[in-house]
This record gives sequence, C-alpha cells and structure tokens, in this order.
Amino acid sequence: MEPMTVNGLLTRLYDVIVRPVIMLLFAVAFLLFIYGIFQFIKNVDDEGERATGKRNMLYGIIGMVIMVSVFGIIRIIHGTIGSNEPLPSINEQIEPQVEGGI
Repeated sequence: MEPMTVNGLLTRLYDVIVRPVIMLLFAVAFLLFIYGIFQFIKNVDDEGERATGKRNMLYGIIGMVIMVSVFGIIRIIHGTIGSNEPLPSINEQIEPQVEGGI
C-alpha cells in the first residue's frame, strides 16, 4: 500500500466530505427557490404571502450562487498551494483503489 501524500489527502477530503456537503446545500437552496415560486404563484391575491415567496426565491438564488462560488474558491486555493493532483470535477467520481482480486 502506497503512503498518502498531503495532496492526495486534500483531494480525498474534498471528494468524500466537502463536495457532497456543497451539493447537498445547493440542492436545499434549489428546493427553497422552487418552494418560493410555488408560494408566489399560489398566493396571487395575498400580497404578504407573495412577498414571502419572492424572499424565498431570492434566498434560494443567493444560496445557489454561494455554493457555486465555493467550488471556484476551492479550485483557486488548490491551485495557489501548488498541488500536482487535479481536483475531481463535479460530475467525476473517484474510483476506490482496491488491491488484489477475488
């Protein structure tokens, strides 16, 4: 078994912990945005509820922008520390390194 480098550890932490948390928060922000749209459309006559729907849509958009920005900030930090290993993209999955066979 090969010892893990600091770059490998950071890449693994990003893939196992940071990326799933960011994607979960992005999904929550998206659902808040969708809920705000439904609130806005459902309450055509009630101005107070429409304002709540607008606020929920705004918070959802702000949350999604922040989550996308976090990915960019992480990539900037990763490039600044001079890591040799590229970070996996959002859609790319790291395959576990299994030695041996069945």
